[in-house]
Amino acid sequence: MRRLRREVTLGRFVVGVGALIVVIATVRAHPVVCGLLGALVLGVAVTVHRMRGGRFRESRARADARTGGTHSIAAYQHMSGSQFEHAVADLARRDPGVRAATVSGGANDRALDVLVQLADGRRIAVQCKRFAAGNRVGAPVVYAVNGTYRAYHRCDTALIVTTSDFTQDARRANAELDQPLRLVDGRTLSRWAAGGRPPWYP
Repeated sequence: MRRLRREVTLGRFVVGVGALIVVIATVRAHPVVCGLLGALVLGVAVTVHRMRGGRFRESRARADARTGGTHSIAAYQHMSGSQFEHAVADLARRDPGVRAATVSGGANDRALDVLVQLADGRRIAVQCKRFAAGNRVGAPVVYAVNGTYRAYHRCDTALIVTTSDFTQDARRANAELDQPLRLVDGRTLSRWAAGGRPPWYP
């Protein structure tokens, strides 16, 4: 048995040395081609590693935000705009009163990032603003959402959800509307993520 193991180990060693000799001979005979192939393999490996790391960071951030951990707002702020829209849609889907939450953001979205449809038939337009703490949402965003959510998107009400806060002008403009929007600032978003009532309830 020991002799068999030694023979197998010796065989593997011989095969390994033979393969190394073939590789060295190939590199010497075709250095340019081998260099290009090596660079290509390295590039593919780096790209795959970065993609896997990016997907992991995104899923981890969205999971942290959904569970309402102590760093949920920080997790939201580290997302891209698109990731934040999907995270808000994920929050909406937690509510048993929600029939569907569809991400609609993109170019020419007409101030609609997420469309929430409640089980009672109501449609809610959601505008998402992933801003740093010192960058507050201004009145122009309020006017833009107010101008489209009923006439264009046929929604019953609208939310503006931000990771930061709203300017005084934005809050004043919203208070003057016939049907004020729901303004969800970072603190309200954090409470929602931690399991609080969704903002479409009074």
